[in-house]
Amino acid sequence: MDGDIVLVIVIATALVFDFTNGFHDTANVVATSISTHAVSPRLAVGMAALLNFAGAFISIEVAATIASDVVDAGAITPTVIFAGLVGAIAWNLITWYFGLPSSSSHALIGGVVGAVIAAVGTAAVDGEGILGKVLIPAVLAPIVAFTIGVIAIVIAYRICWKKRPGPVARGFRMGQVVSGGLLALAHGTNDAQKTMGVITLALIANGNLPSTGFEVPTWVIVTSASAIALGTYTGGWRIIRTMGTRIIKMDSAQGFSAQGAGAATILASSHFGFPLSTTQVIAGGIMGSGAGKRVSAVRWGVAGNIVVAWFLTLPASAAIGAACYAFTSLFGDGAAGPVILSGLAIMLGLTLFAQRIRRGQPVPQV
Repeated sequence: MDGDIVLVIVIATALVFDFTNGFHDTANVVATSISTHAVSPRLAVGMAALLNFAGAFISIEVAATIASDVVDAGAITPTVIFAGLVGAIAWNLITWYFGLPSSSSHALIGGVVGAVIAAVGTAAVDGEGILGKVLIPAVLAPIVAFTIGVIAIVIAYRICWKKRPGPVARGFRMGQVVSGGLLALAHGTNDAQKTMGVITLALIANGNLPSTGFEVPTWVIVTSASAIALGTYTGGWRIIRTMGTRIIKMDSAQGFSAQGAGAATILASSHFGFPLSTTQVIAGGIMGSGAGKRVSAVRWGVAGNIVVAWFLTLPASAAIGAACYAFTSLFGDGAAGPVILSGLAIMLGLTLFAQRIRRGQPVPQV
């Protein structure tokens, strides 16, 4: 009975993470279109939510990576996964609060790895899988997106530099509707699968699915897609400002180039099962489209702050995940630890919300 209770808590927590992933990463998909006035904010967010939902059904390669190539499924429990999810959610909320576009993907992987290490040690961590399918793609993907962004904007400017600015701008804004749609589809394909992988891993650990072979149940796909779509529609407006206006002052040609670079990189990586940081990829595309116009057009100080957040994500979320597991283990191996930690997290959130209301401070809008 305790195992089933913990499994329900894990699934609910995974869907909460999926929701925070959606509103945290909305900026990745819509910031460029909004900042260039290609699409209205509400329409952009609505389209992104629908296409995020659709993208979740394209493949399960990334889900397979999360479930089988990061940690040993046979060596962990649903409680470990719960602790890792709490670590990822906590880091998502911290970086959202400060408007930093960090990686939800790496927060999830870091949280799970930290909890696993705290529970059974490093032997259950697949170092080769993390290196080959997480760390190396994490370094290469934004560089690829940056390069594509530079090439795309240079070509765009050379083709259009003698043409009238008005029609050119309108044409690129129309193009952004298409490239933004592809980016949203790519985002759903990569990011929703991470939650699918975690829920499937929990089902395997609880004995609900066989440990041999890999198959994501249909209900897991539908619920994960719905959670990230709802989070996307809610919208992470604080991060949208950072991605859309603070890195570069963007025109429609740069927005089109950045979105195209991001979509191409993410879709290609999803095909090979690489759980990318879509934040890193689109930020790389934005920087590339800015640098292709003029190197000084990029606000490198802001970009540097984003890079620092990226480097902090894995160790910070891992530390939180490990601490959460240590706390739950104080109450034994049953459901008591996850139930108590869930209750404390809810109480803390409500307390902080109430304090801001009493002080007359604006509540951060998502």
